[in-house]
This record gives sequence, C-alpha cells and structure tokens, in this order.
Amino acid sequence: MVFQLDNRLWFPKTSLADDDGLLAVCGDLSTERLLLAYKNGIFPWYNQGEAIRWYSPHQRFVLLPNEIKISKSMQQVLRSLKFNLTYNTEFKKVITLCANTKRNQQNDTWIIPDMQAAYLNLHAQGYAHSVEVWYNGVLVGGLYGVIIGKVFIGESMFSLVNNASKIALIWVCKNLTINLIDCQMHTKHLETMGAKMISRDEYMRYF
Repeated sequence: MVFQLDNRLWFPKTSLADDDGLLAVCGDLSTERLLLAYKNGIFPWYNQGEAIRWYSPHQRFVLLPNEIKISKSMQQVLRSLKFNLTYNTEFKKVITLCANTKRNQQNDTWIIPDMQAAYLNLHAQGYAHSVEVWYNGVLVGGLYGVIIGKVFIGESMFSLVNNASKIALIWVCKNLTINLIDCQMHTKHLETMGAKMISRDEYMRYF
C-alpha cells in the first residue's frame, strides 16, 4: 500500500511498503522530513516532474567498513599516492558532478535541482558530507551521503578517471567513525568490495 503524505511530519510503518520498497508519495524535502526518513530507514528517489517517492526496501544493500575488500590492484593504486583526498571541501561540486556524470544504462539523473538544494541544506547543517578525490589539482572523483549516528547513507558517487570513486569509498571506511555504509542501490563493483544484502530489521539495529 502506497500512502500519500501531507504537510504533517510523519511516515507510515515501513513494514507496509510495497514489494519494491515504495512506501509513500508527496510530502517535501525539508531537512526535518529527510532526517525523520533516514532515521526510519526511508529515502527519497524520484525523477523530474514526478511526485516525491519515498522508499524503504525490505532488503538493504550495505557495506560494513571492517569487511571492505581491497583488491591487490587497488592496493597498488593506494600506495602510489597519486591521488589526494579531502573531506567536506567541495560538497556543491561533488553533488553537481554526481548529477551530471553519465552512467551506463542511465539517461536521466534522480539528483534533480530540488534534490541538490535539499542536500546542500543538509550539508550546511552538518548532516550531509562529501569526499573529494583529486589528481594533479583536478577533482576527478568523489561521493556524498548523510551521516545519522554511526551510519553513512551513501547517496551517489562519480568517477572521471578509473578507481576514483572506489578510493573515496575506501577513505570513508578507513577514516570515518561509522559502523555501516548504506549503499542503497546494488552494483556489481560494490559487491566485489564486500557489500551485501541484509534485512530491513537488521539494518535498523545500526541506528
């Protein structure tokens, strides 16, 4: 059953989400509603021109920082020290590049202007964070997400050169005091790095 939200700050029980995780539509992208959503295992995902859609999948694709798998070739890349990393220095550039970087089998981006504005507000209030990967002074990769307690909810990442987003993810695992990374969407390359599916109930125990 899909619920329709109004101006009140609430969400239905996540157990009522459809098989694909769709729980509710409408509402807004205020900081208060976004934080309430994340604390209850819910996130927004929709395209330009659509009503806001709120999802709470029954299975969550996550990565435990202490279980990350770093291939031998990636270890060589990290040892080469040819990339520099920064934290929270270029959030707006990172979210813009995440929105504009083309991906395989994806024509549009869900990081539409309203979403960008909402996460810039979250960043200004200390909830949304970015990792930047630089090569020869040029921003070539990175990621951004929201931290709730000790959970990093990854929103998006981008790479303009090979391995840049992977390096950013490894940095998050090694440098932030977190117990779980919510990868949200399943990808093969994240699975090779150790990400796995867990139940929503297990996921919520990390909050």
